[in-house]
Amino acid sequence: MGDAIRDPFGALRTLDLNEGATSYYDLRVLEEQGLVELDKLPFSIRILLENVLRHAGGEYVNEEHVKAVASWSPTNSGADVPFMPSRVVLQDFTGVPAVVDLAAMRNGLEAMGGDPQRINPVVPADLVIDHSVQVDYFRRPDAFQLNVEREFERNRERYALLRWAQKAFENFSVVPPGTGIVHQVNLEYLASVMHRRPGPEGHVAFPDTLVGTDSHTTMVNGLGVVGWGVGGIEAEAVLLGQPYYMLLPEVVGMKLHGQLPEGATATDLVLRATELLRNHGVVGRFVEFYGAGLSNLSLPDKATLANMAPEYGATIGLFPVDRETLRYLEGTGRSPDLVERVEKVSRALHLFREDDTPDPEFTSTLELDLSTIVPSLAGPKRPQDRIDMARIRQAFGEHLPALVPSGFDLPDEVKADEPRTAESWAGEGGDVPIATGGGVRSAHRTGSRNRYRTLLWEGQEVEIGDGSIVIAAITSCTNTSNPSVMVGAGLLAKAAVEKGLQVRPWVKTSMAPGSKVVTDYLEGSGTLDDLEKLGFGVVGYGCTTCIGNSGPLPEPIHKLVEDEGLVVASVLSGNRNFEARIHPLVRANYLASPMLVVAFALAGRIDIDLYNEPLGRTPDGTPVFLADIWPSQQLIRDTVTASLRPEMYEERYAEVFEGEEHWQALPLPEESALYDWDAESTYIQNPPFFQGMNLDTPAFSDVKGARVLALLGDSVTTDHISPAGAIAKRGPAGRYLQEHGVGVVDFNTFGSRRGNHEVMMRGTFANVRIKNLLLDGKEGGYTIHLPTGEEMSIFDASMKYQAAGTPLVVLAGSEYGTGSSRDWAAKGTSLLGVKAVIATSYERIHRSNLVGMGVLPLQFRSGDSAASLGLTGHETFDISGVAPDGPEPGGTVQVVATAPDGAVTRFEALVRLDSDVDVQYYRNGGILHTVLRKMGRGEM
Repeated sequence: MGDAIRDPFGALRTLDLNEGATSYYDLRVLEEQGLVELDKLPFSIRILLENVLRHAGGEYVNEEHVKAVASWSPTNSGADVPFMPSRVVLQDFTGVPAVVDLAAMRNGLEAMGGDPQRINPVVPADLVIDHSVQVDYFRRPDAFQLNVEREFERNRERYALLRWAQKAFENFSVVPPGTGIVHQVNLEYLASVMHRRPGPEGHVAFPDTLVGTDSHTTMVNGLGVVGWGVGGIEAEAVLLGQPYYMLLPEVVGMKLHGQLPEGATATDLVLRATELLRNHGVVGRFVEFYGAGLSNLSLPDKATLANMAPEYGATIGLFPVDRETLRYLEGTGRSPDLVERVEKVSRALHLFREDDTPDPEFTSTLELDLSTIVPSLAGPKRPQDRIDMARIRQAFGEHLPALVPSGFDLPDEVKADEPRTAESWAGEGGDVPIATGGGVRSAHRTGSRNRYRTLLWEGQEVEIGDGSIVIAAITSCTNTSNPSVMVGAGLLAKAAVEKGLQVRPWVKTSMAPGSKVVTDYLEGSGTLDDLEKLGFGVVGYGCTTCIGNSGPLPEPIHKLVEDEGLVVASVLSGNRNFEARIHPLVRANYLASPMLVVAFALAGRIDIDLYNEPLGRTPDGTPVFLADIWPSQQLIRDTVTASLRPEMYEERYAEVFEGEEHWQALPLPEESALYDWDAESTYIQNPPFFQGMNLDTPAFSDVKGARVLALLGDSVTTDHISPAGAIAKRGPAGRYLQEHGVGVVDFNTFGSRRGNHEVMMRGTFANVRIKNLLLDGKEGGYTIHLPTGEEMSIFDASMKYQAAGTPLVVLAGSEYGTGSSRDWAAKGTSLLGVKAVIATSYERIHRSNLVGMGVLPLQFRSGDSAASLGLTGHETFDISGVAPDGPEPGGTVQVVATAPDGAVTRFEALVRLDSDVDVQYYRNGGILHTVLRKMGRGEM
């Protein structure tokens, strides 16, 4: 709160709580002064208004900012606002490079003559290690223990860094591996909804707000907490006391009414909402849910919807605080004092929703009747591409031709088979379609173009083909936080086991709960044993398959799929299914509820009509259909009520920071303000960002004679740009590791090596599915070096260009940078020598991250694109209008593209530096460079 009370509007009031007298900043004072009508403001804007009101009069926030937020209306948004989050959450993939940067900043500040211990989190931060466990072992009782041991073998250096950071930095805590997923730990434990912290004169209460280094930070919006994912670069700036500068957003209201019908789950609701919101267009906007239907959703259901905000494109997906929030806090073991604080302060701040609360005004609205939700999946490569379960078989057939890898062909069209009803299967003996016996061509195959190959598997002949499911994973924060779908999966497994069903032997199954409480209530419900019998035993507590840590496929299946070019599938209860994310060889990936994950694993294939085809047969040959084992909503509710107790949360989170034996066995580093960099480490290296810096702010400069490193199409995601997943043996990063004595078996993943810039820059733009249009349809991280015309890896070309002093640009299409908030998508771009990106449109986080690394984001004017301007990527580019005074926020620059034959194309590009602060960051070379210079000059 600072050294003195700041209250230019006279809004400070006092509440009597069980915890003691507590001050708060009353928004109704602004209403009395005629600045706002609170009932008309969306709840999310009210929270931002409290934030600027509380900080007004300080270094970054003034009275005009308060008035700007107070004047928000459906037709008045876009004001430049400094947001001061109350905390930061990090996961280890993005958290480790943040810690590396902070450690490097200490070295940089010392080199400029400053005190390195001044580099310290000012805003409290919690880092949860949840992204490093990989599914190496599965379908065995010791899988969890073996995966944990392997995790520590791979990540000892990274974890040692985090142990150092926990001791070296103030306001910094680490939740050790094997505890849970960051967003679920945040929801169940870290989030307070309303803080109560010491101020200059007593305690002050205010809304819990945050930013996180994972785009699914939005899950906590289900609790009424405003927070979202940002790049690691921005998160580090917030840690160091900088505001998060944002444009006051438009707010889209989604009105919910009715209730979910029998057979529909929260996952199905999420996939439908994602589809609707993505079609409506909510990128860069807040989404806020309202209406009577909110009272028919549990808080975990709301958190599931909020979690998917990045998938529907919104910054947040907020549910206001209501009675269900209070019930959830009580049910997860929060103290009575906290529950009282949340209710009383929320009501005092006009932030508590009742069924008769007036609807706020929104920029735009859409409605969803919950009773229309049907069982669904999304795929095969985007979360917004929802498919009714009834037509998944047909949809796979439609998608199949585009999924076949180059060099392989499908059979010619064949006559379609007649649809079959469930009744027509009754009484038939023998195997189910895609049987495990002798290559029998089952009825469903008559009308398909699928290719099948017979494989000897554990002494038995099985058929693997297009549409065979090779990975089935109950994973990710989206659904493992929700007891209804997790218990539902357990009850479905129990019924399947009682019928004598088994998961198909070629399916790699796994379950990675979001917290240990999930295991507790599954045990309490008596269903964990049944999940284990079907192969869904606990393999770890972390994100696993959803972030590409699915681990290797069994070698015979890997070889068959690779050699035959088969389009095999995964089904997972996650939130991301972008190309090559789940596994490089799995080309069709589908999101589904945990219950459907189990069901499809029993079927063994994705191209099945689960309404009319049997999942399997009992030992006596009776067909078993999904309806025979699907649990009712009442049974799920009763089971959850009987098996879930607040004491489970209290017991588990009482030891949340302790860690298990492997963590405790790590050597404690010596206390030192500076990290002891190991020059031989292939995991942690001192990055070059701050080396050689001085206190002088650089001058602006135009870009002259730039070459195109990559010419990219639409919807290129950060999964395409940022290094992620497995490290290819023959790629630049794989070669680097081998040159440094690392065997292929010890490569680990790109995510685990985010603390080493040498590895990461070699993996930038190296995704096996990325298509650089400079090449003729070739996939992978390759480019054409110009003017020689030589084809080589993007990294090798970059090094060659940089050695010659040639600046680089990237040309891209619409929605550039959609996907997870990955700082390395921007860091790698910068280290590869890219000075500017020119795209048709940007995803919010990636645009901001480019600015944060000193890369200039430019946007084609409406109607323009690389294709419409006739750009081939073989031109040289000159960008003027940057020097000498710098570009104006939202202004334009002139671009001249000169073709090899001398033909010139001139066009204007919009400057996507959206504020004066963006310009300042860009000029300094990035956010952290700006902070470091300020600290070095004694300005902060």
